[in-house]
Amino acid sequence: MRYYLSLLFFIFTIPQLQAQDLFMSRDIQQAYKNGTRSMDGNPGKNYWQNHARYNITISVAPPDRTVTGSETIMYVNESTDTLRTPSIKLFVNIHKPGAPRDNPAQADYLTSGMHIDAITINGKNMDVPDQENIFTNMPLRLPVPLAPKDSMQMTFKWHYDVSKQSGREGAIDSTSYFIAYFYPRVAVFDDYNGWDRMDFTDSREFYSDFNDYVVTVNVPKNFIVWGTGALQHPENLLQPEILKRYQQSFTSDATINIVTPADLAAKTVTTQNAMNSWQFIANDIPDMAFGISDHYNWDGCSVVVDDKTQRRAVANAAYLDAAKDYHYVAQFAKHSLNWLSHNWPGVPYPYEKTTVFQGFADMEYPMMVNDEAFEDTSFARFVAEHEIAHTYMPFYMGINETRYGFMDEGWATTFEYLIGTADVGVEAATELYKQFRVDGWINNAASDQQIPIITPGDAISGAGLGNNEYGKASLGYLAMKDLLGDAMFKKCLQAYMDRWHGKHPTPWDFFYTFNDVVGKNLNWFWNNWFFSTNYIDLAITDVKANGSNYTITLKNIGGMAAPVDVIATYKDGSTEKFHQSPGIWMNDQKQAVVNIKAKEKVTSLTLDGGIWMDADESNNTKTF
Repeated sequence: MRYYLSLLFFIFTIPQLQAQDLFMSRDIQQAYKNGTRSMDGNPGKNYWQNHARYNITISVAPPDRTVTGSETIMYVNESTDTLRTPSIKLFVNIHKPGAPRDNPAQADYLTSGMHIDAITINGKNMDVPDQENIFTNMPLRLPVPLAPKDSMQMTFKWHYDVSKQSGREGAIDSTSYFIAYFYPRVAVFDDYNGWDRMDFTDSREFYSDFNDYVVTVNVPKNFIVWGTGALQHPENLLQPEILKRYQQSFTSDATINIVTPADLAAKTVTTQNAMNSWQFIANDIPDMAFGISDHYNWDGCSVVVDDKTQRRAVANAAYLDAAKDYHYVAQFAKHSLNWLSHNWPGVPYPYEKTTVFQGFADMEYPMMVNDEAFEDTSFARFVAEHEIAHTYMPFYMGINETRYGFMDEGWATTFEYLIGTADVGVEAATELYKQFRVDGWINNAASDQQIPIITPGDAISGAGLGNNEYGKASLGYLAMKDLLGDAMFKKCLQAYMDRWHGKHPTPWDFFYTFNDVVGKNLNWFWNNWFFSTNYIDLAITDVKANGSNYTITLKNIGGMAAPVDVIATYKDGSTEKFHQSPGIWMNDQKQAVVNIKAKEKVTSLTLDGGIWMDADESNNTKTF
């Protein structure tokens, strides 16, 4: 707590101390001194990153809720440190009674958690730690420390019960489960924070290394498994007609109904072995997740995501037939892959597929989305687009969501708004964005809403955390887009993604990359938006007219460098818009003078921030 109070003190005072410098906590400073990160925004010459190879087998046979698993992990220490006590993440222990969590848990959410049955390290049997007080972090003392550039083999056996109440994972119904965070994993050990020993408390999200995975999911016949990675030997799992449709979906723009209610009723979907082994392989990816059911429809289609190579990606939907919106979801997902690949961020979708699985979480996973069903198909598309946008942040970019959630939720919200303007038009997308992403911050004067975006997520709770990570951060990114223009903003964004995909960027790597690519010091903007307690409140304080020329004095009461439109209303009722970029507030100027040339006599001047909503609109208009 003392660390975070000191951090907040420096964040609050930094604009007054050195307006052109960015506050940097001492752990981040040390990374730059060590040469693992560079002030030009690139990975440093000494950058390193640990990784592992996971070979996992799990078995589950609904309606039995028990998942049993075994795994072999080959872990490679690329760091310069000798590792002695790694942390093992056991995320499903969030279901244990007594686990630290941000919200109360109902009885159906609680289970006895993950039970570790056996551990070996380099072939040697280890004593299993007492599980009573182990929650989402399990410290493990190595019998022999792991030297730099060395590797070790670990094995785990475990079991746990899927929770009856589904959150990010759990039972959707008696024979449909979403299986996520289901395996013991080695926590991230990075160059600035060491071991990630933060507890998962069910609101702040995750931080994972990039690993290679082979995962086998054993389920009874007639159960389908959808999951992260490439499905191996589908010809051994699917009956011939289903296999044919499955393969057609790889090249079809139109939706292929791979599995229908009639197929499910006839039990002609899967090979009729007592148990089927569905194996998935994925490399250089931060996690794996799976949906299973014996009564879900399966739709598939595909789209070209990389014009240079003509590579296609598949969009799947798995759902109950009664979910009316889900009959459109495969096409919604296809549209998302296409638009995100070709527009914003304009980076080809990096994986072979995505699957939207009907659940309750509205949550993202690598190549997977767990979304509820909605009556409003437009809203269903909105939610799917947001979750699929997370492909880029945090999965393509290995972001520490627990500490810097604004680096992924803020971007997904930004992409959500940009694709929404293409889907429904600027006006409708703007109203939706203001309703869901801005209003809760700008119209709430509570102290927990006046926290700098850069504040580590594990130091914030409540609505302040959500607003910092979603709306405020997104507004900051979009304000920078407005400042730089689309072409330069995209050049900077793509440079950041090119430099840091498959790695672990911090906010400073992002800020410095933009500074480097633009060739200008933009720290005044980063300080203003990400390190200050500013908010959006602009006012017109004076207007002078000289014929058709108007000189308008604006005051920045809230301090935030937000763009704004000056709307001139003419005598005939017509209007004209004069756009002002955030540059008018450069270097924390609190007053700006705007000159406009009117087409005819002006009857009123009004400030309109659009998505940059003003906290007090009473001083936004001057009438004549």
